[in-house]
Formats: sequence, C-alpha cells, structure tokens
Amino acid sequence: MTKLISVVFLISSFSLFASEVDLQKSTFSWLGKKIAGEHHGTVILKSGHVEQEKGKLKSAEFVVDLSTIDVVDLDGEFKTKLLTHLKSPDFFDIEKYPTAALKFKEIKAGVATADLTIKGKTNPVTFKLKEDKMGYKGTLKFDRTKFDMIYNSKNFFKSLGDKIINDEVSVDFNVVMK
Repeated sequence: MTKLISVVFLISSFSLFASEVDLQKSTFSWLGKKIAGEHHGTVILKSGHVEQEKGKLKSAEFVVDLSTIDVVDLDGEFKTKLLTHLKSPDFFDIEKYPTAALKFKEIKAGVATADLTIKGKTNPVTFKLKEDKMGYKGTLKFDRTKFDMIYNSKNFFKSLGDKIINDEVSVDFNVVMK
C-alpha cells in the first residue's frame, strides 16, 4: 500500500495542470512607430490555454481576434481610416486571416521562445516573461515584414521620406489567470 501511495504521489507531482485564462481581464496592447510619430491600441484575446508543472509555466497558447483591433490614440475619421487600413491586405488582412496565434515552445529563466503566426505565416519570437500572482506579463516584439506586412517599410520601398513605418511592432501583454 505504501508503494502505491508513493507511486501516485510521484506521478501527480510531475503532472501538468491546465489553468484557465480570464479572457475579460487579460489585455494585449500594441505599439507601431513611424518617422512622423506612433500609434497604439488594443486587441482582444479570443482564447488562451496555459499549462503549469510544479507551479511553473510549462506551455501556453494564445489566439487574438484581429477583428477587435482598436486604435486608442485617434478619434473620428483618422481612427476609422487607420483601422480600415490595418484590417486590409496591406497589414493584417483580417477578412482572410481573422486571428493571430502565439504558441510557446520553451520557457527558461524568464525567457519565452514561441511561434507567432500572423497571416498564415509562422516565425519564432523570443521575449522576457514575468510571472506574478495574477498571471503573466511581458512585451513581445516582432518584425511585421516577416508576416507579409511590407507597406511603407524602408527595407522594401525607397524614397518614402517621412512616410516610413518601422518594421518592429511591440505588443505588451498581461495574461490574467482565473
């Protein structure tokens, strides 16, 4: 009987525990820069799955609903124009690709390596990750041109002057667990 209890304890101590993500409280905020300024906004998490082992993050996968992309630093006509452009084939092409996904591959010493999928293209990303009692926080940076978003990139178009849009996009995230 003691051996059976020991085996059960050993198996359970190595088990993965799935944790539920609070989709309402989790936030994803983006920042895009250009020569003449910057814009920032939000996008809503559609689904999230986190697995922990011995209290440590083991794996995670998040899907954002790109139709919810919003711009928070503009109003009226300028906001509408930018949102329409971000949802177009020049950027996210949300009619064809309504979601983007981030799937963690490895987490070591507060650094996550993951696969980011946007517009059907998957590329690796690495970023720092902080854990607190509510969940996980960090800033993910990616090169938009690796996902076929080359509009006004200085690496693809010359003589753009002040119309250049930086290739790097930042996404601050705060994933809250239930």
